[in-house]
Amino acid sequence: MTSSGVRLSMSRGGVFLGARPLAPGEPAAAVIAGLPFDGTCSFRPGSRFAPAAVRDVSAGLESFSLARERDLEDLDFGDAGDLELPFGNPAAALAAVGRLADRLFDTCAFPLFIGGEHLVSLPLIAAARRRHPDLAVLQFDAHADLRDEYLGERLSHATVMRRAAEIVGPENLCQFGIRSGAREELEYGRRHTRWHPFSLAAVPAVLSELGDRPLYLSVDLDVLDPGCFPGTGTPEPGGVSVVDLLAALAHLADRRVVGADLVELSPPCDPAGFSPLVAAKIARELLLVSPTFTAS
Repeated sequence: MTSSGVRLSMSRGGVFLGARPLAPGEPAAAVIAGLPFDGTCSFRPGSRFAPAAVRDVSAGLESFSLARERDLEDLDFGDAGDLELPFGNPAAALAAVGRLADRLFDTCAFPLFIGGEHLVSLPLIAAARRRHPDLAVLQFDAHADLRDEYLGERLSHATVMRRAAEIVGPENLCQFGIRSGAREELEYGRRHTRWHPFSLAAVPAVLSELGDRPLYLSVDLDVLDPGCFPGTGTPEPGGVSVVDLLAALAHLADRRVVGADLVELSPPCDPAGFSPLVAAKIARELLLVSPTFTAS
């Protein structure tokens, strides 16, 4: 337990792709931290196992990206381990995530969080917004997550982006790839957010509109078609390809991306073990397009 009340442990999978283990309070240009929480999952649980699975398979990746022509060996990045979270108490879990986020945003230029379900994004976005009042949030997702409540609960992976919109302002929420939602979510998105459903094609144009504003990126991995990414708790047929997602991430190169998360990988839903490898590659590419990257 740290002095800030944040308890972390190193995953059984060790560290992510050659990262150095990061001690509490130790600075780094970029850091990965795991948030193993799936307490409001409404269909298939298991995303709490995602951080460990991503670390397990990352050893099978090269540190060098052919697409980016950049190497993680040239980046000062660390692995903070997994946050230990209470079971059965979403509010307490979110408070712990928020304390960790505050610490990592203050000590690392680019924190990358591996969930966990999508609700963990809420305290991360709030922490980024406290440091960047003009923050814009980019959401890549199959689901709008704009319900005001779900089964009577206002804190859920189905409501997370409605709560985030209340923090940053709905006009600063940019939604891409959405292909599922209730009528109320469609109406709210069309009226209030930067609403770009069904594909990631509008990413370059929206980035141009946003200019040099600080960005937070939330990637719900179910934006991918379940044919190429079956390991997610709420699969939705008809999504984008891995190639499409990597191409969209490439447009973020050298933008002011101040933090990001990858959420909703559920390793038990993919017995073949391919989905964690996809998530690990996306994590690598995010680190290599982040503005913290400086070639040696």
